[in-house]
Amino acid sequence: MVQKVYVTYNQVHKLCQKSAEQILNEFKPNLMIAIGGGGYVPARILRSFLKKPGNPNIPIQAIGLSLYESLGTDGDVEEPGTKVTRTQWLDLSSLEMANLIGKNVLIVDEVDDTRTTLEYAVRELEKDVETATQKLGRTGERTTFTIFVLHNKDKAKRGTLPQDLMDGGKYLAAETVGDVWLCYPWEATDIDEHDRLAAEQDKTRNGAA
Repeated sequence: MVQKVYVTYNQVHKLCQKSAEQILNEFKPNLMIAIGGGGYVPARILRSFLKKPGNPNIPIQAIGLSLYESLGTDGDVEEPGTKVTRTQWLDLSSLEMANLIGKNVLIVDEVDDTRTTLEYAVRELEKDVETATQKLGRTGERTTFTIFVLHNKDKAKRGTLPQDLMDGGKYLAAETVGDVWLCYPWEATDIDEHDRLAAEQDKTRNGAA
């Protein structure tokens, strides 16, 4: 039986707030790419904490990648699949790709589970940026990718990330958890019930402590 952990909007907000200073100081992002659908809400919350007085908001672009599939045994539980499906991507012929060149790009997702989705995102974005860089003759400009996730699951990963990214401190998880099923609030169809279960869960934890 997979253990479910209920995460509230309040907790997500605080995880973004807790991580913002480190992201500002170490990553210095000037553009975010949110991986949908789990990365959209954290990216938007994070943007408020990353805004510097007198400076414009950091732009957010979106890509859609799907990896999860139903277990078939419990209708509301899913497991990581093996194939990444690209459901939304940047327009390679437009300013979207040109705007990435020479930037510090922060990729945002909710969870690093098997790392397969993040591996795909980094690899394909690096490849597309390199193509655009060559096409536009902007080879002197360096694009840097960094990663922020709300949760990293402490488990063996199927995917891998570039060594320079991991060794260079360009990966940040706000929180590391065990191999549990994380139930995020934006997935809930009944938010009151979701919050009730989260509160019950916290009460049980505090009682055990």
